[in-house]
Amino acid sequence: MLKRLSYRINAAIGEFLPEQRLFLKSDTETRFIRLSPATQAVAAAGSAFLVGWTILATSILMLDSISAGSGRDQVLRQQTLFEARLNALSEDRDIRAEEAARAQQRFNLALAEVSQMQTRLLASEDGRRELETGIEVIQNTLRRTIKERDAARSENEVLTATLRLERGTSRSPEALARDVEATVEILSGALAGTAEQRDSMALVALSAKEETESIAAQKRAIEVKNDVIFAKLEEAVTISMEPLDKMFRSAGMSPDDLLRSVRRGYSGQGGPLTPFSLSTKGQTLSSDEIRANAILQGLDRMNLYRLAAAKSPFAMPVKSSFRFTSGFGYRRDPKGAGTRMHNGTDFASSSGTPIYATADGVVEFASWNAGYGRHIKIQHDFGIETTYSHLSNIRVKVGQRVSRGDRIGDMGSSGRSTGTHLHYEVRIGGKPVNPMTFIKAAKDVF
Repeated sequence: MLKRLSYRINAAIGEFLPEQRLFLKSDTETRFIRLSPATQAVAAAGSAFLVGWTILATSILMLDSISAGSGRDQVLRQQTLFEARLNALSEDRDIRAEEAARAQQRFNLALAEVSQMQTRLLASEDGRRELETGIEVIQNTLRRTIKERDAARSENEVLTATLRLERGTSRSPEALARDVEATVEILSGALAGTAEQRDSMALVALSAKEETESIAAQKRAIEVKNDVIFAKLEEAVTISMEPLDKMFRSAGMSPDDLLRSVRRGYSGQGGPLTPFSLSTKGQTLSSDEIRANAILQGLDRMNLYRLAAAKSPFAMPVKSSFRFTSGFGYRRDPKGAGTRMHNGTDFASSSGTPIYATADGVVEFASWNAGYGRHIKIQHDFGIETTYSHLSNIRVKVGQRVSRGDRIGDMGSSGRSTGTHLHYEVRIGGKPVNPMTFIKAAKDVF
């Protein structure tokens, strides 16, 4: 039965695949291998299956490769866009820093010019006082000359009366006439000298008056120029102060309290920012002196803002490429422990990414801390502290003083973590606050 079925199958297949014989010849004999139609059909089917499987597997691998390449291209494009944005922000920050430096240079030049103008104004004030003293001396001399003239007239009248009384004496009329002529010559000479001195004094007084008016006009021009300079300086100080004040208020911090705290730590005075006064006799300050002191106080406030900003966490803890994976607030626990409060912000990047201090401070903790893994805590001024968790390496020691931008560790996945990232926290008075509040507040300043 089986032979008959096999024969029928071979006969049916033989129409398409006739029987083949493979001859093998040696030195002594010749043999052959008989390939029946069924054997050829099985071999052909096996070959077709292998070819089909090879094509299918190759197609699957190519599709996976194409898909993976597309994902990588997309990641590369996003990374390129992010790096371009970071470069733009960096360039904008550099431009702001250059503008601030140029504004400081302009202010220094203006302050030097104000100092020179104040010196010239003081010299003109001294010259005006000397002219006033000279005019006063001339006026006193004129008054004295007028008094002498009046006295000479009185003396002339007395002598004339005396001559009239002496006409009845024994002297001859010729002698009396000579005496009268001599007296008149003396009086005429005295009056002529007095008139010349009076005219000379009048010319000196007129010249002094004209010079005084010229000095007063110069003083008014200097005052107008000073007013323009002070207005520009006041505007520059106001414009520079507003972003700093807004930055601290946006971070939920009182600028006045911060400045008082910084001033207590930096209470020394000296240098160009010390309030000045041109008065040496305890006189009331002029309006220019009051405005100059107000500008210097504004610059001192800006300097205190700079010190406070350096001691507050207004910087990014990660400078390399990263992405935010979790923000501040309630979230679903990644370990499946329900909904829990997340007291910080998570930055994800590759293992070993440098981690930097976000403000000046002192390292208070640098070791393993249970679920936080390798953990660093830095204490800053104003009751602020920052923490950096899940690190792969710690590069600072307890008690070490660090500055903003110092590298303190490397990103990792130690402790209770599902992947490589940095858990970053900011606390004020022991209470957690959103770190992005500080980072966003400093966006338009640094």
